[in-house]
Amino acid sequence: MSTQSKVALVVGAQGVIGRNLVEHLAALGDWEVIGLSRRGGESAGRVRHVRVDLLDRDDCAGALGGLTEVTHVFYAAYQDRPTWAELVPPNLAMLVNVVDAIEPVAPGLRHVSLMQGYKVYGAHLGPFKTPARESDPRHMPPEFNVDQEDFLRERQRGSGWTWSAIRPSVVCGFALGNPMNLAMVIAVYGAISKELGLPLRFPGRPGAYDRLLEMTDAGLLAKATVWAATEERCANQAFNVNNGDLFRWNDMWPRIARFFDLETAPPLPMTLDVVMADKEPLWDSMVERYGLERHSYKEVSSWAFGDAVFSWDYDFFADGSKARRLGFHEYVDTEAMFLGILGDLRRRRIIP
Repeated sequence: MSTQSKVALVVGAQGVIGRNLVEHLAALGDWEVIGLSRRGGESAGRVRHVRVDLLDRDDCAGALGGLTEVTHVFYAAYQDRPTWAELVPPNLAMLVNVVDAIEPVAPGLRHVSLMQGYKVYGAHLGPFKTPARESDPRHMPPEFNVDQEDFLRERQRGSGWTWSAIRPSVVCGFALGNPMNLAMVIAVYGAISKELGLPLRFPGRPGAYDRLLEMTDAGLLAKATVWAATEERCANQAFNVNNGDLFRWNDMWPRIARFFDLETAPPLPMTLDVVMADKEPLWDSMVERYGLERHSYKEVSSWAFGDAVFSWDYDFFADGSKARRLGFHEYVDTEAMFLGILGDLRRRRIIP
């Protein structure tokens, strides 16, 4: 594989998953990288960005029609919608549009990697079987992750390329303007708590503070995703990818509070999407006072996602041993991950 050209098409290149995947591929040195997103980006070195509306079939065909050199597609795009049923059509359409556009023009296409998650196991619906395994039975639809996987399974038959489905837990890393960024939720919530002279209170449901869960570091996820896409034994399979350790918020939360030099107080159930809705003027004043990078409150807000994660009053973890059995042995300490991301956000002048 190392002697062949490798050209990655990263779909959703500006999200927390896609951004870290682009950086990892570029750092490896033997990949050319093309990033697709609605916002586009600055091209440099081995990385070039293409602006495209994946929901527009004609725009997708036009933007991808000349990318004949692509060998690997890494699909990590996502469109949010208010209900589970409404998530299916746009998210399936975007994947179909990408494959329909690239497959006919890229004769060297070798692999399509699909980013999924624990929704495949019904983790978003309520208490589910833990640890979840890749072989677990599916749940009652609708579920766009499953529809996307079924599309790839069917499309791959008789073709010269393979697929993989990567299933992380909650992904933590650096990205702005992303609706699913728990690290940013914690960072901004902590910074505003400190500004108001408040202790750091866990805002989730009663019971969520004491349950077992796990996270997936975005850098670790990038490594695992590329590994699965280039390891022949991984062809046409799904893999859970997680940090490799479990934690409870009742132990992690005080450690996070110490990063902000804050005390904790007993948990108090709060809907962050509601109680943080009026904090934009305060945030704007903090940007001025502390000389932060000028990112809008909307860019640093992922409150609805935080509400979802902090509502899990049931265990939330999966078995990651399948990837280890096939050769992926990396792991990340979750406390170090949280503190590292928060420190990075401070260095970048995103938070004080």
